[in-house]
Amino acid sequence: MLIEFSVANYRSIKEKQVLSLSAAKGGELAESNTFPIEISRLPLLLRSAVLYGANASGKSNTIRALGIMQFLVLNSFSALQEGQPIPVTPFLFDAESSQSPSEFEITFINEGTRYQYGFAATSQKIMEEWLVAYPEGKPQKWFERVQNPEIKGYVWRFSRNFSGQKEMIKTATRSNALFLSTAIQLNNEQLKPVFNWFANKLAVILPEAFIHPQFTIDLCASESAKQYILSFMNAADNSITNINLVKKKLYNADVISSLPISESPEKMIDDLRDKDYTAVRFVHNINQMIAPLGLNEESQGTQKLFSFAGPWFDVLAQGKVLVIDELDTSLHPLLVRHLIGLFHNVKTNSRNAQLIITTHDTTLLDPDFYRRDQIWFTEKDAKGMTRLYSLLEFKPRKNEAFERGYLKGRYGALPFIGDLAF
Repeated sequence: MLIEFSVANYRSIKEKQVLSLSAAKGGELAESNTFPIEISRLPLLLRSAVLYGANASGKSNTIRALGIMQFLVLNSFSALQEGQPIPVTPFLFDAESSQSPSEFEITFINEGTRYQYGFAATSQKIMEEWLVAYPEGKPQKWFERVQNPEIKGYVWRFSRNFSGQKEMIKTATRSNALFLSTAIQLNNEQLKPVFNWFANKLAVILPEAFIHPQFTIDLCASESAKQYILSFMNAADNSITNINLVKKKLYNADVISSLPISESPEKMIDDLRDKDYTAVRFVHNINQMIAPLGLNEESQGTQKLFSFAGPWFDVLAQGKVLVIDELDTSLHPLLVRHLIGLFHNVKTNSRNAQLIITTHDTTLLDPDFYRRDQIWFTEKDAKGMTRLYSLLEFKPRKNEAFERGYLKGRYGALPFIGDLAF
Protein backbone atom coordinates (compact mmCIF):
# COMPACT_ATOMS: atom_id res chain seq x y z
CA MET A 1 0.00 0.00 0.00
CA LEU A 2 1.43 3.33 -1.04
CA ILE A 3 1.12 6.24 1.38
CA GLU A 4 3.36 8.92 -0.11
CA PHE A 5 6.06 9.52 -2.71
CA SER A 6 8.32 12.54 -3.04
CA VAL A 7 11.00 13.62 -5.48
CA ALA A 8 13.37 16.59 -5.74
CA ASN A 9 15.88 17.77 -8.33
CA TYR A 10 14.88 15.29 -11.01
CA ARG A 11 14.44 16.43 -14.61
CA SER A 12 11.90 19.33 -14.57
CA ILE A 13 11.29 18.91 -10.82
CA LYS A 14 13.64 21.18 -8.85
CA GLU A 15 12.03 21.66 -5.43
CA LYS A 16 10.65 18.71 -3.48
CA GLN A 17 7.21 17.66 -4.72
CA VAL A 18 4.96 15.25 -2.80
CA LEU A 19 2.22 12.97 -4.09
CA SER A 20 0.13 11.69 -1.19
CA LEU A 21 -2.43 8.90 -1.15
CA SER A 22 -3.51 9.67 2.40
CA ALA A 23 -7.18 10.63 2.41
CA ALA A 24 -8.05 14.11 3.65
CA LYS A 25 -10.92 14.67 6.04
CA GLY A 26 -14.25 14.52 4.31
CA GLY A 27 -16.83 11.84 3.79
CA GLU A 28 -17.44 12.03 0.04
CA LEU A 29 -17.09 8.68 -1.76
CA ALA A 30 -15.46 7.29 1.38
CA GLU A 31 -16.75 3.74 0.98
CA SER A 32 -15.78 3.36 -2.68
CA ASN A 33 -12.65 5.52 -3.04
CA THR A 34 -10.88 5.08 0.31
CA PHE A 35 -10.01 2.19 2.58
CA PRO A 36 -8.81 1.76 6.16
CA ILE A 37 -5.49 0.13 6.97
CA GLU A 38 -4.61 -2.27 9.74
CA ILE A 39 -2.16 0.14 11.39
CA SER A 40 -3.76 2.36 13.99
CA ARG A 41 -3.49 6.15 14.04
CA LEU A 42 -2.96 6.35 10.28
CA PRO A 43 -5.54 8.00 8.01
CA LEU A 44 -7.59 6.25 5.38
CA LEU A 45 -5.77 5.65 2.10
CA LEU A 46 -7.00 6.52 -1.37
CA ARG A 47 -7.66 3.81 -3.92
CA SER A 48 -6.53 6.04 -6.78
CA ALA A 49 -5.10 9.39 -7.84
CA VAL A 50 -5.10 11.21 -11.17
CA LEU A 51 -2.64 13.80 -12.51
CA TYR A 52 -3.58 16.55 -14.98
CA GLY A 53 -1.47 19.20 -16.64
CA ALA A 54 -0.31 20.66 -19.92
CA ASN A 55 2.10 18.78 -22.15
CA ALA A 56 5.67 18.99 -20.81
CA SER A 57 4.42 20.24 -17.43
CA GLY A 58 6.03 17.40 -15.46
CA LYS A 59 3.30 14.76 -15.18
CA SER A 60 5.44 12.13 -16.85
CA ASN A 61 8.54 13.15 -14.90
CA THR A 62 6.67 12.48 -11.66
CA ILE A 63 5.86 8.97 -12.87
CA ARG A 64 9.37 8.45 -14.27
CA ALA A 65 10.82 9.40 -10.90
CA LEU A 66 8.89 6.60 -9.23
CA GLY A 67 9.93 4.24 -12.02
CA ILE A 68 13.63 5.09 -11.73
CA MET A 69 13.46 4.64 -7.96
CA GLN A 70 12.02 1.16 -8.48
CA PHE A 71 14.66 0.36 -11.12
CA LEU A 72 17.56 1.30 -8.84
CA VAL A 73 16.18 -0.66 -5.89
CA LEU A 74 15.77 -3.77 -8.03
CA ASN A 75 18.83 -3.47 -10.28
CA SER A 76 21.54 -1.10 -9.03
CA PHE A 77 23.64 -3.96 -7.62
CA SER A 78 23.08 -6.50 -10.40
CA ALA A 79 22.70 -4.35 -13.53
CA LEU A 80 25.26 -1.57 -12.95
CA GLN A 81 28.95 -2.38 -13.05
CA GLU A 82 31.60 -0.49 -11.11
CA GLY A 83 31.94 2.99 -12.60
CA GLN A 84 28.78 2.85 -14.70
CA PRO A 85 26.61 5.98 -14.45
CA ILE A 86 23.40 5.98 -12.44
CA PRO A 87 20.47 6.90 -14.75
CA VAL A 88 19.32 10.04 -12.95
CA THR A 89 19.13 13.54 -14.45
CA PRO A 90 18.96 16.60 -12.16
CA PHE A 91 17.20 19.89 -12.88
CA LEU A 92 19.56 21.42 -15.46
CA PHE A 93 18.31 25.02 -15.64
CA ASP A 94 20.02 26.06 -12.43
CA ALA A 95 23.77 26.02 -11.78
CA GLU A 96 23.49 24.68 -8.24
CA SER A 97 20.81 22.08 -8.93
CA SER A 98 22.63 20.70 -11.96
CA GLN A 99 25.52 19.75 -9.68
CA SER A 100 23.35 18.43 -6.84
CA PRO A 101 21.90 14.95 -6.30
CA SER A 102 18.37 13.90 -7.19
CA GLU A 103 16.37 12.77 -4.16
CA PHE A 104 13.63 10.14 -3.91
CA GLU A 105 11.62 9.03 -0.89
CA ILE A 106 8.63 6.74 -0.49
CA THR A 107 6.41 5.64 2.39
CA PHE A 108 4.48 2.39 2.07
CA ILE A 109 3.08 -0.55 4.00
CA ASN A 110 4.03 -4.16 3.39
CA GLU A 111 3.25 -7.21 5.51
CA GLY A 112 1.71 -5.02 8.19
CA THR A 113 4.70 -2.71 8.69
CA ARG A 114 5.13 0.88 7.54
CA TYR A 115 8.43 1.79 5.88
CA GLN A 116 9.96 5.12 4.88
CA TYR A 117 12.81 4.61 2.43
CA GLY A 118 14.80 7.06 0.36
CA PHE A 119 18.08 7.96 -1.28
CA ALA A 120 19.88 10.83 -3.00
CA ALA A 121 22.02 10.16 -6.06
CA THR A 122 24.07 11.84 -8.75
CA SER A 123 24.96 10.10 -12.00
CA GLN A 124 28.26 9.06 -10.36
CA LYS A 125 27.30 7.82 -6.91
CA ILE A 126 24.72 7.36 -4.20
CA MET A 127 25.13 10.34 -1.87
CA GLU A 128 22.68 9.32 0.85
CA GLU A 129 20.41 6.38 1.65
CA TRP A 130 18.13 5.72 4.60
CA LEU A 131 15.40 3.40 5.86
CA VAL A 132 13.00 4.02 8.73
CA ALA A 133 10.72 1.16 9.81
CA TYR A 134 7.69 1.29 12.11
CA PRO A 135 7.30 -2.36 13.19
CA GLU A 136 5.44 -1.42 16.39
CA GLY A 137 4.20 2.00 15.35
CA LYS A 138 7.36 3.74 16.57
CA PRO A 139 10.13 4.83 14.17
CA GLN A 140 13.34 2.81 13.99
CA LYS A 141 16.04 4.10 11.62
CA TRP A 142 17.48 0.76 10.58
CA PHE A 143 20.30 2.20 8.51
CA GLU A 144 21.68 5.39 7.03
CA ARG A 145 24.64 6.10 4.77
CA VAL A 146 25.95 9.58 3.96
CA GLN A 147 28.74 10.41 1.53
CA ASN A 148 31.57 12.27 3.28
CA PRO A 149 34.04 13.90 0.85
CA GLU A 150 36.61 14.41 3.61
CA ILE A 151 37.10 10.67 4.06
CA LYS A 152 36.25 9.86 0.41
CA GLY A 153 33.72 7.37 1.62
CA TYR A 154 30.54 6.94 3.61
CA VAL A 155 29.53 7.51 7.18
CA TRP A 156 27.32 4.57 8.19
CA ARG A 157 24.81 4.39 11.02
CA PHE A 158 22.90 1.25 11.99
CA SER A 159 20.17 0.84 14.55
CA ARG A 160 20.43 -1.93 17.11
CA ASN A 161 17.18 -3.13 15.56
CA PHE A 162 18.94 -3.89 12.27
CA SER A 163 19.99 -7.51 11.89
CA GLY A 164 22.37 -9.09 9.43
CA GLN A 165 26.00 -8.96 8.33
CA LYS A 166 26.46 -5.19 8.39
CA GLU A 167 30.19 -5.13 7.63
CA MET A 168 29.95 -7.64 4.81
CA ILE A 169 27.11 -5.73 3.13
CA LYS A 170 28.88 -2.38 3.62
CA THR A 171 32.03 -3.71 1.98
CA ALA A 172 30.07 -5.14 -0.96
CA THR A 173 28.05 -1.96 -1.56
CA ARG A 174 29.53 -0.05 -4.49
CA SER A 175 29.24 3.73 -4.69
CA ASN A 176 26.78 3.40 -7.61
CA ALA A 177 24.62 0.75 -5.91
CA LEU A 178 22.04 0.95 -3.16
CA PHE A 179 22.67 -0.72 0.17
CA LEU A 180 19.14 -2.16 -0.01
CA SER A 181 19.81 -3.70 -3.42
CA THR A 182 23.15 -5.11 -2.25
CA ALA A 183 21.77 -6.52 1.00
CA ILE A 184 19.13 -8.53 -0.82
CA GLN A 185 21.74 -10.08 -3.12
CA LEU A 186 23.58 -11.13 0.04
CA ASN A 187 20.40 -12.72 1.46
CA ASN A 188 19.53 -10.27 4.21
CA GLU A 189 16.16 -11.51 5.48
CA GLN A 190 15.11 -8.39 7.39
CA LEU A 191 15.09 -6.16 4.31
CA LYS A 192 13.17 -8.59 2.08
CA PRO A 193 9.72 -7.06 2.80
CA VAL A 194 11.07 -3.67 1.68
CA PHE A 195 12.67 -5.02 -1.49
CA ASN A 196 9.73 -7.31 -2.23
CA TRP A 197 7.31 -4.39 -2.18
CA PHE A 198 9.23 -2.78 -5.05
CA ALA A 199 9.56 -6.14 -6.83
CA ASN A 200 6.08 -7.58 -6.34
CA LYS A 201 3.69 -4.81 -5.30
CA LEU A 202 4.62 -1.88 -7.55
CA ALA A 203 4.08 -1.73 -11.33
CA VAL A 204 5.05 1.41 -13.27
CA ILE A 205 4.06 1.62 -16.95
CA LEU A 206 5.41 4.41 -19.16
CA PRO A 207 4.01 5.33 -22.61
CA GLU A 208 7.00 3.90 -24.48
CA ALA A 209 6.74 0.58 -22.67
CA PHE A 210 5.44 -2.31 -24.74
CA ILE A 211 3.08 -4.39 -22.65
CA HIS A 212 3.49 -7.86 -24.07
CA PRO A 213 0.23 -9.81 -24.28
CA GLN A 214 1.91 -13.05 -23.16
CA PHE A 215 1.08 -12.50 -19.48
CA THR A 216 -2.61 -12.18 -20.34
CA ILE A 217 -2.43 -15.19 -22.68
CA ASP A 218 -0.90 -17.30 -19.90
CA LEU A 219 -3.65 -16.23 -17.49
CA CYS A 220 -6.29 -17.39 -19.97
CA ALA A 221 -5.18 -20.97 -19.28
CA SER A 222 -7.17 -20.63 -16.03
CA GLU A 223 -10.90 -20.74 -16.74
CA SER A 224 -11.77 -18.31 -13.93
CA ALA A 225 -9.11 -15.84 -15.08
CA LYS A 226 -10.24 -16.23 -18.69
CA GLN A 227 -13.82 -15.37 -17.75
CA TYR A 228 -12.61 -12.23 -15.98
CA ILE A 229 -10.53 -11.22 -19.00
CA LEU A 230 -13.48 -11.94 -21.29
CA SER A 231 -15.71 -9.63 -19.26
CA PHE A 232 -12.88 -7.10 -19.27
CA MET A 233 -12.78 -7.24 -23.08
CA ASN A 234 -16.58 -7.04 -23.33
CA ALA A 235 -16.41 -3.57 -21.82
CA ALA A 236 -14.99 -2.48 -25.18
CA ASP A 237 -16.44 -5.05 -27.60
CA ASN A 238 -19.45 -7.09 -26.55
CA SER A 239 -19.31 -9.13 -29.75
CA ILE A 240 -16.43 -11.16 -28.27
CA THR A 241 -18.09 -14.29 -26.87
CA ASN A 242 -15.05 -16.43 -26.13
CA ILE A 243 -11.27 -16.48 -26.03
CA ASN A 244 -9.58 -19.60 -27.40
CA LEU A 245 -5.96 -20.59 -26.96
CA VAL A 246 -4.38 -22.44 -29.87
CA LYS A 247 -1.05 -24.25 -29.71
CA LYS A 248 1.07 -23.70 -32.80
CA LYS A 249 4.44 -24.97 -33.91
CA LEU A 250 7.15 -22.36 -33.84
CA TYR A 251 8.81 -24.10 -36.77
CA ASN A 252 7.38 -22.95 -40.09
CA ALA A 253 8.66 -21.39 -43.27
CA ASP A 254 7.65 -17.84 -42.31
CA VAL A 255 9.45 -18.04 -38.97
CA ILE A 256 12.59 -19.58 -40.47
CA SER A 257 12.82 -16.95 -43.21
CA SER A 258 12.62 -14.14 -40.65
CA LEU A 259 15.48 -15.46 -38.49
CA PRO A 260 18.94 -13.86 -38.70
CA ILE A 261 21.55 -15.73 -40.70
CA SER A 262 23.29 -18.32 -38.56
CA GLU A 263 26.55 -20.18 -39.03
CA SER A 264 24.67 -23.39 -38.25
CA PRO A 265 21.11 -23.00 -39.61
CA GLU A 266 20.49 -26.75 -39.37
CA LYS A 267 21.06 -26.71 -35.63
CA MET A 268 18.78 -23.66 -35.25
CA ILE A 269 16.03 -25.40 -37.19
CA ASP A 270 16.43 -28.54 -35.09
CA ASP A 271 16.15 -26.45 -31.94
CA LEU A 272 12.90 -24.92 -33.19
CA ARG A 273 11.38 -28.08 -34.60
CA ASP A 274 9.77 -29.32 -31.39
CA LYS A 275 8.94 -25.94 -29.87
CA ASP A 276 5.48 -24.44 -29.91
CA TYR A 277 3.75 -21.28 -28.78
CA THR A 278 0.24 -20.27 -27.73
CA ALA A 279 -1.80 -18.06 -30.04
CA VAL A 280 -5.01 -16.35 -28.96
CA ARG A 281 -8.22 -16.26 -30.96
CA PHE A 282 -11.13 -13.94 -30.16
CA VAL A 283 -14.46 -15.50 -31.08
CA HIS A 284 -16.85 -12.82 -32.39
CA ASN A 285 -20.59 -13.36 -32.72
CA ILE A 286 -22.22 -10.70 -34.91
CA ASN A 287 -25.72 -11.32 -36.27
CA GLN A 288 -25.33 -15.03 -35.50
CA MET A 289 -22.17 -15.17 -37.60
CA ILE A 290 -19.21 -16.68 -35.74
CA ALA A 291 -15.74 -15.47 -36.69
CA PRO A 292 -12.46 -16.07 -34.84
CA LEU A 293 -9.87 -13.31 -35.14
CA GLY A 294 -6.22 -13.36 -34.14
CA LEU A 295 -4.79 -10.69 -31.88
CA ASN A 296 -3.03 -8.95 -34.77
CA GLU A 297 -6.34 -8.73 -36.64
CA GLU A 298 -7.96 -6.74 -33.84
CA SER A 299 -7.86 -2.95 -33.52
CA GLN A 300 -5.00 -1.20 -31.76
CA GLY A 301 -7.31 -0.35 -28.88
CA THR A 302 -8.44 -3.98 -28.49
CA GLN A 303 -4.84 -5.18 -28.59
CA LYS A 304 -3.86 -2.69 -25.91
CA LEU A 305 -6.88 -3.59 -23.79
CA PHE A 306 -6.07 -7.30 -23.98
CA SER A 307 -2.44 -6.66 -23.04
CA PHE A 308 -3.69 -4.56 -20.11
CA ALA A 309 -6.25 -7.14 -19.00
CA GLY A 310 -3.81 -9.60 -17.45
CA PRO A 311 -1.82 -7.06 -15.43
CA TRP A 312 -5.07 -5.32 -14.43
CA PHE A 313 -6.49 -8.61 -13.15
CA ASP A 314 -3.24 -9.39 -11.35
CA VAL A 315 -3.02 -5.95 -9.71
CA LEU A 316 -6.58 -6.16 -8.37
CA ALA A 317 -6.20 -9.79 -7.27
CA GLN A 318 -2.89 -9.20 -5.48
CA GLY A 319 -3.55 -5.73 -4.04
CA LYS A 320 -0.71 -4.04 -5.93
CA VAL A 321 0.00 -0.41 -6.82
CA LEU A 322 -0.35 0.29 -10.55
CA VAL A 323 1.08 3.52 -11.97
CA ILE A 324 0.36 4.37 -15.62
CA ASP A 325 1.46 7.38 -17.61
CA GLU A 326 -1.14 8.28 -20.26
CA LEU A 327 -3.72 5.59 -19.59
CA ASP A 328 -6.14 7.10 -22.11
CA THR A 329 -3.94 6.47 -25.18
CA SER A 330 -5.95 4.39 -27.71
CA LEU A 331 -8.81 3.90 -25.23
CA HIS A 332 -12.26 5.51 -25.28
CA PRO A 333 -13.04 7.85 -22.34
CA LEU A 334 -15.95 5.67 -21.18
CA LEU A 335 -13.69 2.62 -21.20
CA VAL A 336 -11.03 4.46 -19.21
CA ARG A 337 -13.70 5.43 -16.69
CA HIS A 338 -14.79 1.79 -16.45
CA LEU A 339 -11.22 0.59 -15.85
CA ILE A 340 -10.63 3.12 -13.10
CA GLY A 341 -14.02 2.27 -11.63
CA LEU A 342 -12.82 -1.29 -11.00
CA PHE A 343 -10.48 0.19 -8.38
CA HIS A 344 -13.35 2.19 -6.85
CA ASN A 345 -15.47 -0.92 -6.35
CA VAL A 346 -15.16 -2.87 -3.10
CA LYS A 347 -16.24 -6.08 -4.85
CA THR A 348 -13.69 -5.89 -7.67
CA ASN A 349 -10.99 -4.37 -5.44
CA SER A 350 -11.32 -6.31 -2.21
CA ARG A 351 -7.50 -6.41 -1.80
CA ASN A 352 -7.21 -2.59 -1.79
CA ALA A 353 -5.12 -2.20 -4.92
CA GLN A 354 -4.23 1.39 -5.84
CA LEU A 355 -4.06 3.16 -9.20
CA ILE A 356 -2.18 6.32 -10.18
CA ILE A 357 -2.58 7.67 -13.72
CA THR A 358 -1.83 10.71 -15.81
CA THR A 359 -4.40 11.76 -18.39
CA HIS A 360 -5.83 14.60 -20.46
CA ASP A 361 -9.37 13.18 -20.23
CA THR A 362 -11.23 15.95 -18.40
CA THR A 363 -14.51 13.98 -18.35
CA LEU A 364 -13.06 12.14 -15.35
CA LEU A 365 -13.10 15.39 -13.36
CA ASP A 366 -16.40 14.47 -11.81
CA PRO A 367 -17.20 14.86 -8.08
CA ASP A 368 -19.30 11.70 -8.35
CA PHE A 369 -16.25 9.76 -9.52
CA TYR A 370 -13.19 11.33 -7.87
CA ARG A 371 -12.78 12.90 -4.45
CA ARG A 372 -11.10 16.29 -4.24
CA ASP A 373 -7.98 14.78 -2.64
CA GLN A 374 -7.57 12.32 -5.53
CA ILE A 375 -7.11 15.02 -8.18
CA TRP A 376 -3.63 16.46 -8.75
CA PHE A 377 -2.13 18.95 -11.18
CA THR A 378 1.33 19.71 -12.55
CA GLU A 379 2.33 23.15 -13.76
CA LYS A 380 5.65 24.49 -14.99
CA ASP A 381 6.68 28.05 -14.12
CA ALA A 382 8.72 30.57 -16.12
CA LYS A 383 11.95 29.03 -14.81
CA GLY A 384 10.99 25.59 -16.12
CA MET A 385 10.27 24.18 -12.65
CA THR A 386 7.42 21.71 -12.13
CA ARG A 387 5.00 22.16 -9.26
CA LEU A 388 2.73 19.29 -8.21
CA TYR A 389 -0.35 20.30 -6.24
CA SER A 390 -3.71 18.96 -5.14
CA LEU A 391 -7.16 20.25 -6.03
CA LEU A 392 -7.63 20.64 -2.28
CA GLU A 393 -5.43 23.75 -2.36
CA PHE A 394 -8.35 25.59 -4.00
CA LYS A 395 -10.85 24.44 -1.36
CA PRO A 396 -13.54 23.60 -3.91
CA ARG A 397 -17.03 22.69 -2.78
CA LYS A 398 -17.83 18.97 -2.68
CA ASN A 399 -20.30 19.27 -5.54
CA GLU A 400 -18.33 21.78 -7.61
CA ALA A 401 -18.10 21.15 -11.37
CA PHE A 402 -14.42 20.19 -11.42
CA GLU A 403 -14.16 19.79 -15.19
CA ARG A 404 -15.63 23.21 -15.91
CA GLY A 405 -13.47 24.82 -13.24
CA TYR A 406 -10.32 23.24 -14.67
CA LEU A 407 -11.05 24.17 -18.28
CA LYS A 408 -11.80 27.76 -17.22
CA GLY A 409 -8.37 27.97 -15.63
CA ARG A 410 -9.55 28.08 -12.03
CA TYR A 411 -6.98 25.46 -10.96
CA GLY A 412 -4.16 26.34 -13.36
CA ALA A 413 -2.22 23.53 -15.11
CA LEU A 414 -3.54 24.48 -18.56
CA PRO A 415 -1.43 24.82 -21.72
CA PHE A 416 -0.63 28.29 -23.00
CA ILE A 417 -2.16 28.62 -26.44
CA GLY A 418 -1.07 31.73 -28.27
CA ASP A 419 -2.26 33.06 -31.59
CA LEU A 420 -1.33 30.75 -34.43
CA ALA A 421 -0.67 32.29 -37.84
CA PHE A 422 -0.59 30.30 -41.06
